[in-house]
Amino acid sequence: MSHPKSHRNTLQRQVILEELRKLKNHPTASALHVLVQKRLPKISLGTIYRNLEYLSQIGAIQKLSISGGEARFDAVIEPHQHVRCINCGRVDDADCPPLIIPQDYPQDMRGYQILGHRLEFFGICPECRQSAAEPDEGADSPL
Repeated sequence: MSHPKSHRNTLQRQVILEELRKLKNHPTASALHVLVQKRLPKISLGTIYRNLEYLSQIGAIQKLSISGGEARFDAVIEPHQHVRCINCGRVDDADCPPLIIPQDYPQDMRGYQILGHRLEFFGICPECRQSAAEPDEGADSPL
């Protein structure tokens, strides 16, 4: 006889992963919680966080620690870069080849033991650029 709690956790993890794979916008845990709740109404935000942490630890998803905001999650685990809007916080995949680190890259740099690297692009997303281009009546231009 299987333990009901372990089955429920597996179902929750499966639903979280399915919902994350549908998205290309690298959601936060709270944004994913809203979507998962449509399928599992009683799931808590804490359960979402724990499962996302577990999935990232086993390499099933990527946890993105992006400057200027809370962690976001990506179902695409192949190495790729991201671009973040400094205005609204949106995160997209960057259309550029992954950064290749040479084999002879120093493993000890200025006393640091190098564990990895992160390259972050930032700018203003198309929607924010469009909004900035459309002047509000009666408002002063921010530029």
